[in-house]
Amino acid sequence: MNTVPDAKYKRGRSLIMANVLLMLIAMWGVRHIYSILFLAQGNNGTSGYGAQFGVIYAFAFGILAWQTLLYCLEKPYTVTPRQQNELNKVRVIVNVPVCNEDVSALKLCLVSLVRQSRRPDLIHVVVNGPNRIDYAAVREETQNIAKNGNVDLIWSEQTIAGKRQAQAATVRRFLKASDIFLSIDSDSCLDQEAIVEGLKPFAKPRIMSVAGVVLTINNRAKLLTRLSGLWFTTGQLVDRSSFSAFGAVLVNSGAIAFYRGSLMIDNLDGYVNETFFGRPVEFSDDSLLTIYALRAGRAVQQPSSFAFTLMPETMSHHLRQQVRWMRGAFIRSWWRFRYLSLRDYAFWGHLMGWWQLFLSSVVCTYLFVVLPITQHISLFPYMLYLIMIPILVAYGQALRFLAVTRSDESWGYRLCTFSMEIIPALWAYFVLRFVRYYSIVTCLKTGWGTRQNVEVGMAKAPTWAS
Repeated sequence: MNTVPDAKYKRGRSLIMANVLLMLIAMWGVRHIYSILFLAQGNNGTSGYGAQFGVIYAFAFGILAWQTLLYCLEKPYTVTPRQQNELNKVRVIVNVPVCNEDVSALKLCLVSLVRQSRRPDLIHVVVNGPNRIDYAAVREETQNIAKNGNVDLIWSEQTIAGKRQAQAATVRRFLKASDIFLSIDSDSCLDQEAIVEGLKPFAKPRIMSVAGVVLTINNRAKLLTRLSGLWFTTGQLVDRSSFSAFGAVLVNSGAIAFYRGSLMIDNLDGYVNETFFGRPVEFSDDSLLTIYALRAGRAVQQPSSFAFTLMPETMSHHLRQQVRWMRGAFIRSWWRFRYLSLRDYAFWGHLMGWWQLFLSSVVCTYLFVVLPITQHISLFPYMLYLIMIPILVAYGQALRFLAVTRSDESWGYRLCTFSMEIIPALWAYFVLRFVRYYSIVTCLKTGWGTRQNVEVGMAKAPTWAS
């Protein structure tokens, strides 16, 4: 039987120091390179193009320094014995929406839930929409496993499609205001301590939602999945961690997210009926729930609660996933600016994110489009120097990837993965940037875009699976 690897979060001082050092080197590089470019003015007929971006980079590095300070301070939430006793009494309800899911992945998902150190009280599997897969065998097998583990596992089927509708079926049928609702994707499985760790922040009454950290389970299948894991893990432990310091997480991950039952019940109607310019929105479900959490209280991340998920193994699937995520991010921005309070860090942090995107886009366009057309070819070496700045920054942030250890990866393997950061850094800088622009322009296409067939499964199982 397949098993799930163990994952641990380690907040080491050496990683923090290395991160700060790389940031300082990058800042020195900006000053040094721009001083060279400024001195080049007049020698090649240019008009001070080096100095034009001094203010922009200073502003960007100010944001980066602030963000770095916040995420370096992140540590897992802990509880007292008394608080743990109270959390043990909380009823945990898990929803698993299923649509054209790989059978082996679904089985591993359900088995990982049953084998939690803190078992859920009920698992509700909702097979929704038009499916091309027969789940009869895995249904019977997992129900027997759940019965032996004293966990209620209930399967339901509904013709109506959509993850939100599947979650709504669980909320209407089983959830009470005092419960905790755990959202998990059917292609994800949980570390054995995921639930017990994910519940700890709820000891604080104002916390409405808790995001776990999502790792890649098919990390060894292809180079794409390995690099996706590096990029995705880094993003969570940088962007989300910095927002979590203020209880202002902007988006949870569908693979593992905890919500108070009252939050789901109070907002269910708006959640399942969201529209954007009259069109029903099928994606970006967890980011909408996070907005509800921010309006009701605080949304945080628990860096010691882990899930493992299948990532796209083909470029086509990867790009469609990115388009869906980025369309959702743009749509969600409308609601954040409209509904988040000006007194909340979430509003201003989100605004800073858009400023970062705008400023980096200005720099990228000017350096790699405008200058090559309007200036001499002698500028090419300077552009190479300048692209090293975002690469250095990317490596500094990717040190957060090394803060997580996995039982299925050696330290050397993770260092090798970290060394490849230049690839996702350049991919994000030169490709995904324009994917975002395309997603913004086509934001009215609010369909899911995947799940028509099984697109990725456990056929190429990692080496720890037997």
